[in-house]
Amino acid sequence: MTRKQRRLTLIGTGLATIAAALGLVSFAMRDTIVFFHTPSEVEAKGVAPGVRFRLGGLVQEASVQRGRDQVIAFRIGDANGAVGVQYRGLLPDLFREGQGVVAEGMLDPAGVFKADTVLAKHDENYMPREVADALKSQGRWQGEDPAATGSP
Repeated sequence: MTRKQRRLTLIGTGLATIAAALGLVSFAMRDTIVFFHTPSEVEAKGVAPGVRFRLGGLVQEASVQRGRDQVIAFRIGDANGAVGVQYRGLLPDLFREGQGVVAEGMLDPAGVFKADTVLAKHDENYMPREVADALKSQGRWQGEDPAATGSP
């Protein structure tokens, strides 16, 4: 084999290895690249217990229950479904029923979302763009366009 052929073989092998690695990474991350899932997506996709993800939607009216040791139970819902959430800790000051939230955690075997982080809107006009888009696509959006208010 000549020097040129060895160099081309080495380059070809390197490119094939990089392509295979990128393919494996993209295959492994195909379901986890989403910023959050809505409750109806969680039910439709059948998210397995123990898989970490973010759940976004509106806190349902009359669903917040405060228990012992700073345990709070509430339901996050959208137009087509709702998921029960349990969170231990202090909620953001702006957390309340009817407001948009994004919670991070995992489902337990009973189907309850065990959150370790809860994010709420930060002022009167802001809602995470992903939550607003999901609500618009389901026909439940009642506010202004976030882009029109200048909110990030």
